[in-house]
Amino acid sequence: MTYLQLGAGDCVATLEPAPGAPIWRCWGPSAAPQGLPPLAQLRPPAGFSLDAPVPLTLVPEFSTGWFGPAALRAHRGGQDFAPHWHCTAIHQQDAAITVTLADPATQLRLTQRLTFADGVLQLSATLTNQGAPLDLEWLAAGTLPLPPNAARIKSFTGRYNDEFVPHEEPMPAQEWRRETGRGLTGHGGPPGLFVLGEGAGWHAGPVYAAQLAWSGNSRLIVARADNGWLLQAGEALAPGEVRLAPGESHATPELIATCSAAGLNGALQAFHASVRAAGPVLGPRPVHLNSWEGLYFDQDEAKLIALAERAAALGVERFVLDDGWFLGRRSDRAGLGDWRVDPAKYPRGLQPLAERVTALGMEFGLWVEPEMVNSDSDLYRAHPDWVLRLPGVPELTARNQLVLDLGRPEVREHLFEAIDALLRALPIAYLKWDHNRDLAPAGGADGRPGFRAQLLGAYALIDRLRAAHPALEIEACAGGGGRIDAGIAARTHRFWTSDNLDAVSRSTLQRGFLHFMPPERMGAHVGAAPSHATGRIQAMAFRAAVALSGHLGVELDPATLEAAEAATLRSAIARYKALRDRLHAGRLWLGEGPDGLLWQAHGTPDALLLQVTRLAPPHERFPPVLPLPMLADRSYRVTLLDLAQGSATAQPGWTDQLRAGVALAGGWLRTAGLPLPALGAESVALIELAQTGGQHRPA
Repeated sequence: MTYLQLGAGDCVATLEPAPGAPIWRCWGPSAAPQGLPPLAQLRPPAGFSLDAPVPLTLVPEFSTGWFGPAALRAHRGGQDFAPHWHCTAIHQQDAAITVTLADPATQLRLTQRLTFADGVLQLSATLTNQGAPLDLEWLAAGTLPLPPNAARIKSFTGRYNDEFVPHEEPMPAQEWRRETGRGLTGHGGPPGLFVLGEGAGWHAGPVYAAQLAWSGNSRLIVARADNGWLLQAGEALAPGEVRLAPGESHATPELIATCSAAGLNGALQAFHASVRAAGPVLGPRPVHLNSWEGLYFDQDEAKLIALAERAAALGVERFVLDDGWFLGRRSDRAGLGDWRVDPAKYPRGLQPLAERVTALGMEFGLWVEPEMVNSDSDLYRAHPDWVLRLPGVPELTARNQLVLDLGRPEVREHLFEAIDALLRALPIAYLKWDHNRDLAPAGGADGRPGFRAQLLGAYALIDRLRAAHPALEIEACAGGGGRIDAGIAARTHRFWTSDNLDAVSRSTLQRGFLHFMPPERMGAHVGAAPSHATGRIQAMAFRAAVALSGHLGVELDPATLEAAEAATLRSAIARYKALRDRLHAGRLWLGEGPDGLLWQAHGTPDALLLQVTRLAPPHERFPPVLPLPMLADRSYRVTLLDLAQGSATAQPGWTDQLRAGVALAGGWLRTAGLPLPALGAESVALIELAQTGGQHRPA
């Protein structure tokens, strides 16, 4: 038998052709299927089951007795609910397979696509209705088999100011499901998960991971069927949201999936490569200063110019004016939707500020929230019907705002004209694009659910603005980290990770972000002390060190800093500029060390930047050693670049030697481990490891 295979290395899809949808044989490490018996020959003994076995196919259907999750649920007034697929074409070319299925009885055609690039398998489906109107309830982007040794699921939950909370749990007895219905990704991070095989960890063992490239409602399923585990994902549709007229089609988002024999790190590295390949090309990530936590709404031209001058003195390269600049905006109760500069607050407009910012050598950026409107605004007074609403349901507000219906072309046209006018009038290099509420109720102009139309409208508006202004960069923000996913990553340049700038909180939530997205996309700012989110106080050195590995920024007024703090921040910004090309290229490894240590390494096995973080005081008397399993059996020059110790004082001796640089064997570092300097609570060590030549030979 000739099998279908797609992929490479640890991530290969193997399918058996069949009269209907191809049958899954394996998704995992590359292997030769020759000599395997057809799955139909592996029949179970007679018992309480259908006479014909029902294997897991590429597009599971329940018309023939598949009792696991079906790939399609649709009907015509209760009829035509169970298509029986016939394979009409399989086309394989280069790194792509397209399977076309049809069912003459229900007059449906389904095309399932699989492509392989950058270490990931991408799956998507398109359903075409060739008959009377069809109500679509569910169409999976893809269904994948999971191995019998699957042991645990790692996923993330979260809320505002507490994003990316990790959870590990055993495989379920029946079904595990993660579903979002807020109309946006949510503060638990992308719609994605990691399935860990027996013994899998950060650096070794089988890991199967997937994330949906979609910024709206989503559904992830891990289920136990008669013949093993499966993973299925797709867009979660509201009742009646999609009705296909004769000849119409519906396409799913892409499901990005990868397998790794190198543990969680192998999977997240594949995700990073895929996001980088699909998104905009990025240059060196400029240091930000965002005005929000420095000034909030208390802003005018003089205050902002003074803030910009203080920012430039620190070495900041991009100045972003946050919320509060537009018509009627004195608080969060008014003004959203009126994207014109407030003449009462800025009698000369924003041009003098923008010119001063650019004269200081910085780019000028601006905050907008185009998808929202306040009822106290000229736009709402002129067009109260332009918001998402449902008859008989109150207009529910969040942060005193309603949601504009971006499913309407006239709304998108109005927003494009307003933002385009700003971009043409001012030297705006950057937009912070915010989204500060869930969609509830999400009724469109026709009274039907508007979740999907809203998101596609937002995508279209962003795409149109970027096409009109190709040099423009856009940050995706949604009450902090509420819209972080591969769908919007393909059209934006940066994510705002969280409104919580407490460095202890950031140390863990940034690690969750890095499971899915590369570090150059991670907005990581140095906040004030006490933290505006938690009230906790951390030393400037620690705050700056935690922010170093992402896209560094500042979220405070430098005028509030003591001279020593300002000097520390200035030095941290200079260090970031010197290292950002290395921090934001190559691969990333995450790990955990003895006695509560967290670490991450950026680069390649022959040239690494290592960050070791301690959040709580140590329990052990002596500093631990840290094995670094990615290192080669070569000689390394190991140098301590920085020790952000807060109020603690580092012990001399080994710390001093590390600062000067020491030669160590990679084999020793890989197995026995790197002896670390003493680290107190809330401290970070930044260490460089560089190969010095040939294979290490003991003296």
